[in-house]
Amino acid sequence: MSGAHLRRLAVAALVGAAAMLLPVATAHAATTTCAPQGTISANGGEYTIQANEWNSSDQQCITYTGGTAWSVSTANFTLSGGAPATYPSIYKGCHWGACTAGSGLPIQVSKLATATSSWSTVQPASGAYDVAYDLWTNSAPTTGGQPDGSEIMIWLNSRGGVSPFGSKVASANIGGLNWDVWTGRQTSWNIVSYVLQGGGTAFNGLNVKALIDDSVARGVTNANHYLLDAEAGFEIWRGGQGLATNSFSFTATAGSGGGLPLSQGKPATSSSVENASFPASNAVDGNTSTRWSSAFQDGQWVQVDLGSAHQITKVVLNWEAAFARQFRVQVSNDPSFATSTDLYATSAGTGGVNTLAVSGSGRYVRLLGQTRATPYGISLWEFQVFGS
Repeated sequence: MSGAHLRRLAVAALVGAAAMLLPVATAHAATTTCAPQGTISANGGEYTIQANEWNSSDQQCITYTGGTAWSVSTANFTLSGGAPATYPSIYKGCHWGACTAGSGLPIQVSKLATATSSWSTVQPASGAYDVAYDLWTNSAPTTGGQPDGSEIMIWLNSRGGVSPFGSKVASANIGGLNWDVWTGRQTSWNIVSYVLQGGGTAFNGLNVKALIDDSVARGVTNANHYLLDAEAGFEIWRGGQGLATNSFSFTATAGSGGGLPLSQGKPATSSSVENASFPASNAVDGNTSTRWSSAFQDGQWVQVDLGSAHQITKVVLNWEAAFARQFRVQVSNDPSFATSTDLYATSAGTGGVNTLAVSGSGRYVRLLGQTRATPYGISLWEFQVFGS
């Protein structure tokens, strides 16, 4: 394992099929490196392509053909489990202190306004690999080594029975797509992996920020840390030749102000509490280790006073195991909610982390749990309200 490229140990349960070696088209003025840690500057220095072979001594070559197009031109790995052999990838930002030009990174996570990406790939019909983004956050805006914050992986596809590090904790609709969510902890950093249900080979306008926001809501990523880079490539256990990127883009922008919830640290009240250890204030303290919990009855609510009227654009509900099957998110300028507007309503709540795109304005925002999903009350680790 390369000390400069220390990575998490992903888990693989591999099926026994021979690797298919696919030919790669030769482009004019192609550039190839077969060095285990070789790099190639791409698109005028905007991106870097890295071999990043860290867990094998077998030969791997990567070939750059212009723009952001590149391929794994030589590989035939034969690992049967454990960590992947390699993660050849293209990145923007700063990877272990090596920075691309004009990336706009790092950006403090709390100030991240947008993060979007498009990626078109070629995926061989056999082998064992994933097709995944790898985003790193760190407590300081620069580091020459292993980041100490979080690793956010976004699996767009996989083959051969490979699985993310850690354990599956939820399934959620985030940014309009359905994901399985896995989390784990390495020695000095957190890991979350979002595995796209159904998978795919090409994606346009992927809302990466929605996934980063979800990782914050889950307590995996610290909003005060910095997004250092975005990588996109292929973790390979077996085979690998013919994996390719046709085109790739990643853009992140910073907002003029902080991105913390409007609700964080604001006064909160509730219809009831299970006991004094679970007050309403726990739902808006920014700490995913504390929670609000209601009495064991239907119809319980928690609300937050934003201090003045705001335009509300997003609400994140981070449920404990005791969640509401039927609930409403309401907004009002009256603390008694004698008159209110529904921002969101459902009778099919699933728990987990709900990231809700909403539109409305008001000073007070309330979660009304109409029907419980369990014999207990309802309980939230965090009740986050975003807007302007």
